Amino acid sequence: MKITEVDVHVVNLPLVNPFTSSFETKTGETRTVVRIRTDSGVEGWGETMWGRPVAAIVRDLAEELIGTSPFALEAFHRRHHMVPFFYGYLGYAALAAIDVACWDAMGKITGQSVTDLLGGPVRDEVPLTALITRADAPGTGAKDLPRALAEHTERVVAEGGFTAVKLKGTKDVQGDVAILRAVRAALPEVNLRVDPNAAWSVPDSIRAGIALEELDLEYLEDPCVGIEGMSQVRQKVRIPLCTNMCVVRFEDFAPAMRLNAVDVIHGDVYKWGGISATKALAAHCETFGLGMNLHSGGELGIATAAHLAVVASTPVLSRAIDSMYYLHADDIIEPLTLTDGSLRVPDGPGLGVTVDEDKLRHYAGVNAAEGDLTK
Repeated sequence: MKITEVDVHVVNLPLVNPFTSSFETKTGETRTVVRIRTDSGVEGWGETMWGRPVAAIVRDLAEELIGTSPFALEAFHRRHHMVPFFYGYLGYAALAAIDVACWDAMGKITGQSVTDLLGGPVRDEVPLTALITRADAPGTGAKDLPRALAEHTERVVAEGGFTAVKLKGTKDVQGDVAILRAVRAALPEVNLRVDPNAAWSVPDSIRAGIALEELDLEYLEDPCVGIEGMSQVRQKVRIPLCTNMCVVRFEDFAPAMRLNAVDVIHGDVYKWGGISATKALAAHCETFGLGMNLHSGGELGIATAAHLAVVASTPVLSRAIDSMYYLHADDIIEPLTLTDGSLRVPDGPGLGVTVDEDKLRHYAGVNAAEGDLTK
């Protein structure tokens, strides 16, 4: 069983509404999509973060992939273990695109779902987190913003059936605190989180964290920069701290443990370089008594299906995961359906999803015309 062909596409897809964090506002997603073909006619699909720079790395890696087996993933990752050293996140994302495509092909060859290849399901549905940003209350003044966002969040939770809510924080620390208080008053039972993407200083993180303790947050995600800063906050604040910004590779794990900097780590197949790496991170978290969740980088259906397979087969991933999937206006697969705030894990061979190649060509054409989206 040999890989004979690798196709790479870059697509632009719109979001339903703008999505605002502390450092950007996005109106759509640019993603890189990979298809491998084998000499027996089996196809495997992968999808990863970002666009043309990642696609260029994938195309370079694909030259060596031809003639190898999709089952030979350990050898593939060993040959290319320096790619992230030279390319950083882009390198991890490129490796993950090929990795996921190979897992999809392995499942189809064996007639098994990726979930079964990873050890079988411990759950068959995965709850998602409702993601709330200030862009959800456009034109609202600062004084009325907490009330407006609380009302918006109530509607989102009621309509979608979500059990968890995450506010994307900003540099306006006190404004974020006020919004969280209003959301908690409106939704006393929901699992509530906030993620400023390291926009707060250490002193502001400590002050805000102490003020937020009464709200019973599930965790406070990346309030400030770096392992050292997180460690200082953790010494003063009783809310669990979560990160997907200061523990982003295995080299970061030991320093974070020595400094008692985090309680929950966000994994991500596309930021950590593949499915096995994400499963290994889960084993690390369980060994050290940490929680784990999954970060979202704007996954479309192929990438979401891979995340669902990882969650379905990993006991420690028991929280509602981050996912922007439900915020996309379209997809390049037959869409996954959100029901009662959850996505059902596909159980067909491989990733269990079917790519709509007409839509793939259409959205690749959009990228060809517009270039990679930066907003």
